[in-house]
Amino acid sequence: MIRFTTWALKNKAAVILMTVLVLGLGALSYFTLPKEFMPSANNPAVTVIVMGQGTDADTMAEQVTKPIEKAIGSVKGKKHVFSRSADGYSSIDITLDPSVDMKEAKTQVQEALAGIELPEEYTKPIVSQLNLDMIPLWQIGLSFPKGIDRDDMEKIENEIIPMFQGISGVSNVLVHGKQQTQVNITLDQKKMTDYHIPVQALMGILQGKNLAVAVGEETIDDRKANLKVVGQIDGIKELENMQIASEIRLKDIAKVSISDSSETFFTRVNGEEAVALLLHKESNANAVSIGKKVEQTMEKVNKEFNPTIEASMLISFSEFIVNSVDSMMQAVLIGALFATIVIFVFLRHIRMTLITIVSIPLSLGLTLFLLSQSGITLNVLTIGAVAVAVGRLVDDSIVVIENIFRKAQGGDFSKEVIVTSTKEVAAAITSSTLTTVAVFLPMGLVKSLEELLLPFALTITYALLSSLLVALVVVPLMSSRMLKQGKMPVYKKPKRYIKILDWSLRHKWVPLILSFFIFAGAVGMYVVMPKGAADAADNDVSVSMVYPDDVPFSKVKDETFEFESFLMDQPEVKEVITFLGSNPEDAQFSQINSQNQGSFHVVMKKDANTEKMMEKIDQQKEKYADADFDIMFASLVNFSDSTITLDVVGNDPNKLIKASKQVMDEVKGIDGVEKVTSNQNELKTVYDINIDQKKVNTEEVARQVQMVLNPFPIGMIKLDGKDTSVLLDSSIHPTSESELKEISVIANEKPVKLSSIAKIERAEKPTSVLRKDNKEYVRVSVEADPKNLSKIANEVNMKAAKLSLPDGISLEYGGAASAQSEQFMELFQLMAVSIGLVYLIMVLTFKTLRAPLVILFTLPLALIGAILGLLISRTPIDIGAMIGALMLIGIVVTNAIVLLDRVRQNEKTMPIRQALLEAGATRFRPIIMTALATIFAMIPLLIGKEEMGSIVSKGLAVVVIGGLSAATLLTLVIIPVVYELFHFKKAKKQRLAKETDIAM
Repeated sequence: MIRFTTWALKNKAAVILMTVLVLGLGALSYFTLPKEFMPSANNPAVTVIVMGQGTDADTMAEQVTKPIEKAIGSVKGKKHVFSRSADGYSSIDITLDPSVDMKEAKTQVQEALAGIELPEEYTKPIVSQLNLDMIPLWQIGLSFPKGIDRDDMEKIENEIIPMFQGISGVSNVLVHGKQQTQVNITLDQKKMTDYHIPVQALMGILQGKNLAVAVGEETIDDRKANLKVVGQIDGIKELENMQIASEIRLKDIAKVSISDSSETFFTRVNGEEAVALLLHKESNANAVSIGKKVEQTMEKVNKEFNPTIEASMLISFSEFIVNSVDSMMQAVLIGALFATIVIFVFLRHIRMTLITIVSIPLSLGLTLFLLSQSGITLNVLTIGAVAVAVGRLVDDSIVVIENIFRKAQGGDFSKEVIVTSTKEVAAAITSSTLTTVAVFLPMGLVKSLEELLLPFALTITYALLSSLLVALVVVPLMSSRMLKQGKMPVYKKPKRYIKILDWSLRHKWVPLILSFFIFAGAVGMYVVMPKGAADAADNDVSVSMVYPDDVPFSKVKDETFEFESFLMDQPEVKEVITFLGSNPEDAQFSQINSQNQGSFHVVMKKDANTEKMMEKIDQQKEKYADADFDIMFASLVNFSDSTITLDVVGNDPNKLIKASKQVMDEVKGIDGVEKVTSNQNELKTVYDINIDQKKVNTEEVARQVQMVLNPFPIGMIKLDGKDTSVLLDSSIHPTSESELKEISVIANEKPVKLSSIAKIERAEKPTSVLRKDNKEYVRVSVEADPKNLSKIANEVNMKAAKLSLPDGISLEYGGAASAQSEQFMELFQLMAVSIGLVYLIMVLTFKTLRAPLVILFTLPLALIGAILGLLISRTPIDIGAMIGALMLIGIVVTNAIVLLDRVRQNEKTMPIRQALLEAGATRFRPIIMTALATIFAMIPLLIGKEEMGSIVSKGLAVVVIGGLSAATLLTLVIIPVVYELFHFKKAKKQRLAKETDIAM
């Protein structure tokens, strides 16, 4: 590595030019790199959704879910198949091994479903595979100051939506609240009875009236011509005057009206009806630049369509991304400032400080350029990686400049002195940097977090290797030019430290036994410490109100709008965006909401107290007893799930319900459990109409009942010159079992009562049927305190395991705690691999097994500090803290490497004891400086907002600061003690020889 230094001193002009180029390319890369919140990451699952309006859960399970489960059985990489059959829809989630190509898996699922033929009343299966790019980054509200009409909707559909879809980088525009004008024919049942006209007969008459049918091609007048039979109804009046029977027109037996489809789902902004456009970006597109184009398009819409349509930005996550990236970059700059202050305090020399900190901008510039060449974006994780590494960027330069300064105390800054000084530490800083890189690079192997951690790991790797290059090339060159003139501060040896080290070497077992007990206590504390979920939030609030399926939609609508008014009246609230009902278009994004669900995005005013607002919302729960509230911080990505799931699996529904009640009763009283629910909590009355097969065909009756009970499409008419769908509403809506039995159907060409051909049975059944790997199960969901997730999960699992469940019923554990446990296990395995790689690199450096083994003793010392830091700060162990522990493996060994490298050099001319004391005295200052620079550079992460990123979190900063602090202090004492202990015979022989020489 010293060749880099020699070359640099011979080619000063080339190094200067390269330095300028690196800074320029780094600045250019920063402004041109795509900015996004998180790296693109696939969810390892494919979802299939099928809609079936008015169909109960059991029917959905039998006719849709089970055939699909059977069809996808051969999909490669399939781990589990979870399905939910509910009233009106089926959702099947196929979880896959993370190593599987998700696009290929989606294609396999689509091919498997191609051969399935579902009954015609169901939609075609919608197959989707979610990734972070599918999160809508912009929500635009289109409001109508003069009221909404059909022309406005057509302008939105045909002109405004294409304007946003035409933006380069926008992959899709989803519409919430889109209205379609329709004509409703509402029958008067009394008049229908008086005129003796069955509903079924009327449907046949109306369906045949409005058609345009191509009937063939003939040669007429020596020219080929198409023949078409057209029956066109033009306008409402023509429809009302349609002849139904002799002297009977449609208006005599029905009311014809115009309405829109917003009666089934609503989108509102600040209490007014609106249409919301949800914009999704393409993979790897620059969210910030797209955001600017979206705003420009919005201005264009307002200019062209005012005053009938007004566009406003409801939610812009591109602004959130800019703020998050800027916040993280601010943390980098503040960290660099803190590191600079630490270096100046120790060196007390402006030019030496400048030479040292030049590694920060140069390393960052080279890192940004390498990121741009690797196709990695700027996001909170990659910039967070820089924030984590910024203190470490000066470490190699500190060691080099400090050694040059010590060697040149007399003012000799010749080329030979600089090369010799750099050579002395080159092996040590190269080894320490490579050991840190060896820890970070395997981070991308954590399967459950691979797509998030790999950019993080690569960024730190680029930064550390860049800092090593700067330390070996730029720092020696700058030292040769800038330190020749001026007075240098006097190098002073740390006398107190030498006395402590000397005493410790003479009383080895005291520090060793003390360290062992502290380490054992730290391990014990880790076992009992809470393992919590990561928390990430911004200032906005997300609220959902979910009502049971048996609650009438009219009540849900009234209470949702009432709660909306409450939110709008709060002084802290800027805007309230409301979504009510089930939007079929959501299915393409792997989600489907209950018809009885209201969702609110509450945009808070600047500097408003969000937690206080959430408390106010929580107090409103009592007013809406039927609703299940969910209140949380609104965030682009939610890492704070703390729900523990217990799946009661079996084939007997009755046993499943019994066992699930046992489980729920057992876990309800556990401290920290906030709520316990199951999918069996909601029961709905189901009437089974069992047809007498001898009297009538079941399929014919089913179709008739379905047409009678639901608005039935019968064709199109011209309305204001535009094709408009027509729906026939029979007005038969039974409110009792007796009315249900009285429904009239046609059987054997005669109208008969439903009760005369069928037996009607009433039952209470769950509103959803859950299946896991082809077996039914009941999911018990336990919402736990996120700060104490692992402890609560252990207690829940222990209590549940002691239950005596019915035969054929098993219990499976999952949810946030299970996912966290899996991630922790992967990280522990990665730590073992990293320790092995670190040891290998050190063996290659020192060419011995014993010295690297001594260095590994720094790891338990770091663990002591990390756990104490978590305890003092009351920070739970989350994924961020675990990644911090992984980072410590690479960071803390660097000080021991620098120390023992000096010891190994000294041993050539000194006894071991003297070599240790001299090395401790020589390396004390660079070790303390590098440790403090890293620690102080991490402080912005410690005190920064959690929105900076969930993985780059407070827990990570606490672990690194605590671990490095303890490891540095203990390394200076324990490592020399252990080293002499590992060379006990040789050291003893040297001491005896010295004593003999003194005696003689």
